[in-house]
Amino acid sequence: MFRHIFTLALRNISRQKGSFLINLIGLSTGLACALIIFLWVNDELQVDKFHAKEDRLYQLMEHQDYADAVMTTTSTPGPLAQALKEEIPEIEHAATLTWPNRYTLSLEDKNIGATGYYAGSDFFQLLSFSLIEGQVEHALAEINNIVLSREKAEALFGSAPAAMGETIELDHEEPLTIAGVFEDISAQSSLRFDMLLPFEKMQQQQEWLRSWGSNGPRTIATLAPGTDAIAVNEKIKDFIKDRNEQSNVTLFLQPYADRYLYGRYKDGIQAGGRIEYVRLFSIIAIFILIIACINFMNLSTARATRRAKEVGVKKTVGADRKFLISQFLGESLLITGFSALLAVFLVWVFLPNFNLITDKEIALHLSPEMIAGFLAITLITGLLAGSYPALYLSSFDPGTVLKGELRTSLGELWARRGLVIFQFSLSVFLIVAVSVVYRQVQFVQNKNLGYEKDNLLFFAGNGRIEEQKDAFINEAKRLPGIANASSIGHTLIGRNNNTSGLTWEGKDPDKITLFENIRTDYDLLETIGVEMVSGRDFSREFGSDTSKIIFNEAAIKIMGLEDPIGQRIRLWDEYDLEIIGVVKDFHFQSLHSEVNPLFFWLSPKNAWNIMVRIEAGQEAEAIASLKDLYNTYNPGFSFDYDFADDQYALQYAAEQRVSKLSRYFAGFAIL
Repeated sequence: MFRHIFTLALRNISRQKGSFLINLIGLSTGLACALIIFLWVNDELQVDKFHAKEDRLYQLMEHQDYADAVMTTTSTPGPLAQALKEEIPEIEHAATLTWPNRYTLSLEDKNIGATGYYAGSDFFQLLSFSLIEGQVEHALAEINNIVLSREKAEALFGSAPAAMGETIELDHEEPLTIAGVFEDISAQSSLRFDMLLPFEKMQQQQEWLRSWGSNGPRTIATLAPGTDAIAVNEKIKDFIKDRNEQSNVTLFLQPYADRYLYGRYKDGIQAGGRIEYVRLFSIIAIFILIIACINFMNLSTARATRRAKEVGVKKTVGADRKFLISQFLGESLLITGFSALLAVFLVWVFLPNFNLITDKEIALHLSPEMIAGFLAITLITGLLAGSYPALYLSSFDPGTVLKGELRTSLGELWARRGLVIFQFSLSVFLIVAVSVVYRQVQFVQNKNLGYEKDNLLFFAGNGRIEEQKDAFINEAKRLPGIANASSIGHTLIGRNNNTSGLTWEGKDPDKITLFENIRTDYDLLETIGVEMVSGRDFSREFGSDTSKIIFNEAAIKIMGLEDPIGQRIRLWDEYDLEIIGVVKDFHFQSLHSEVNPLFFWLSPKNAWNIMVRIEAGQEAEAIASLKDLYNTYNPGFSFDYDFADDQYALQYAAEQRVSKLSRYFAGFAIL
């Protein structure tokens, strides 16, 4: 019987080539979209899942309770990892991990740029970044060690084994011994780096990293096998408060792999993250398949009159309804099978472009799991698409059909119209959703942030520039195409440095307020284009302004100061500062957040980034001149810079990809 049904299906396909091609295009496009979304969703769900101890690997996080909200952060005190290992028996390993920085690695006349972190000695016992040279326990044990990626080791020494034990220079200053080489990092890791340095080295150099009252680095830990994470959470929640009486922190564990998909918190409650995009595209894939299936149903039922006599004759000679249903479902499954083969080919063709859009390295690996999943989708699609036509066509009365008296009932008419309406409703929904996402992204890109982010670049003032920063900035200002220059201990993107250590007259001692701390040099506000509301900027004309401070409007409002100019505040019970100005609020965080209180504090020694304003239309010339000047001060260093607008856009990279992908998938759905 199966052979007979298969033969009939092929015969009907050959007789109805037009309908077959339309169904083939519709179903193959729908299946291709579903498959490529399935690959993307599967890749997203696998991020950070490759670590051997993934089921007991956690990141320590903080709920910080402030006057206006609860802020959840990954920043923790520098001593936390070591203290947890020593005092909490359930903690098997723990390590501190700082923020990424760019460095120049030098070997004789070779100079290469590298991105790296300072990491605790347990790092490689926590995370499964494979060491191909060196020992996991000792790679970061000595403060003058460095661990390189295979790529950087080969670039400097030709091979990973040749690099072991050799000495290289970091930023032309510190000689370091290569104690390990790790395999280039998997695309499924959210943590990417070229090198690692011992955290203990940085902790010795930075006093604040030894304080329980300061936050900055992240802390990662594994629990001992069989440990109850809920019980450990209860045990550690006041761990920081017990060591710092002024702390407002509740410590808790978040599964390390969850931080990628569930990274957003609001008022101390988990509020989603990238998982929302996973759900969104899963829904889009289902919608596209439903639209394709409805298209198949409508085309099949529209051809009912052509096949009515076929059904009548077959029923007259003894074919029962079960056989006819099997025949029509067989045709549907055969067409869906052809569509599935074409869909796999389309995915293979378009996957490289899809990877460019999504910044991923997804490959079409025909694993047993993927094949089983795709076959299941194909089977369900074929049965769903062929179900209504099979039931409809097999229900014809042979006598009525052979007499030519076939009439479409009102119920059948409404069923077909209902399918069309539902199909177009889904299409309209996708069009509207895509339009909303697109306009939202356009709004974000064109939003006036309160400072001029265009043609504003910044880079680290390291090497000799750190010692001769004033001279460098003055020379930079004279370069063609440079409108202004200054320095800043910030990037203007996100929360870089903050404190609650401010007191002022009338402050409620029971309320803790977090202020963003932006350390600046002269001319910074003019360089970035922030507008003064009242008072003045820092100026050399008034002598030293290091005892002065400037707030934004949000800070003045939360402090409750009606006439702030001339009033004094205390910073960390150490500095007595006079308010000389108030700037208009500007967005230094994502637009997902409200403008938070901040202050500018004149502290040139702590303003480590050089900020440069470039004249519009002279970008290439200005950057070339700036690079030459940089290399004059730091010969052999890698000149790495960022544009403020590019870094701002990176905050919305996920939204931009969603917008672009949504347009493509909506187009396929409409097709």
